[in-house]
Amino acid sequence: MKALVTGGAGFIGSNLVDALLARGAAVTVVDDLSTGRRENLDAALAAGAALVELDVRDGGALAALAEAERPDVVFHLAAQIDVRKSLEDPAFDAAINVGGTANVVEAARRCGVRRVVFASTGGAIYGEGAGKRLPLAEDAPIEPFSAYGQSKYSGEGYLALYERLYGLSSVSLRFGNVYGPRQDPLGEAGVIAIFCGRLLAGGRPTVFGDGTQTRDYLYVGDVVAAMLTAADSDASGPINIGTGIETDVLELATRLAAIEGREDVFEPEPAPPRPGEVQRIALDPAHAERELGWRPETSLEDGLRLTLEACR
Repeated sequence: MKALVTGGAGFIGSNLVDALLARGAAVTVVDDLSTGRRENLDAALAAGAALVELDVRDGGALAALAEAERPDVVFHLAAQIDVRKSLEDPAFDAAINVGGTANVVEAARRCGVRRVVFASTGGAIYGEGAGKRLPLAEDAPIEPFSAYGQSKYSGEGYLALYERLYGLSSVSLRFGNVYGPRQDPLGEAGVIAIFCGRLLAGGRPTVFGDGTQTRDYLYVGDVVAAMLTAADSDASGPINIGTGIETDVLELATRLAAIEGREDVFEPEPAPPRPGEVQRIALDPAHAERELGWRPETSLEDGLRLTLEACR
């Protein structure tokens, strides 16, 4: 299989690239390295993957690359993922997440790609889960609290449009809050990576709001497995990729401190709540099990240990 992975130098993308190479695929990575890291691909490049530094907003360059490479499958992960940034500059967010996605599916259509797998979001697309019956299924109302959630939903719409108009086979995977090795604890990363960095540095975790906000935390290895399975399937439309389990921020801090034996000193530092973030969310993975035969395999406890060790 020939695969093109946009955003392949990022946290999830680079783990996917490694898995594709392990399966014997020929892999081309598209990344402008604005947030992705070349070092995430060191092993992959040594194993034969190719990296093309390209912004998905450049539709002409993307179409030319796709025509030259003629991939069988496109995994589209390139995105603007910062919720706060999306609210500060929604046009910038839309240019990447909507315009960039439109460029990807158009390039895929032109060169006859067999399948497009889109990394969407379940954590932001449904909006506030408090007051709703959790975990949420795919038919739950779409009520995002951020421009990021809205732009990802628009991206899903482009995949559906191209399937209707041109028969382009695609699937949108709505991820929970993904964590694991290569998530950057120093930058705009998930709370688990940030907490791991603070814990190993001897610091304290910053908790925004009261710490009772919940998320559906999903280990990156399980996400990669879902993407590979989705690429091999004929499933279409949106599919939740989550655990169905809510975990609050204070529990994360407690669990990580227990793993490191620092329960007595890893006390949260409170900070004001951040705009655009929901209080509760969890995703029902039942449809993924029916359509893809996928279910999460990594417990939160095991995933936290693996992530902490990788940060170390």
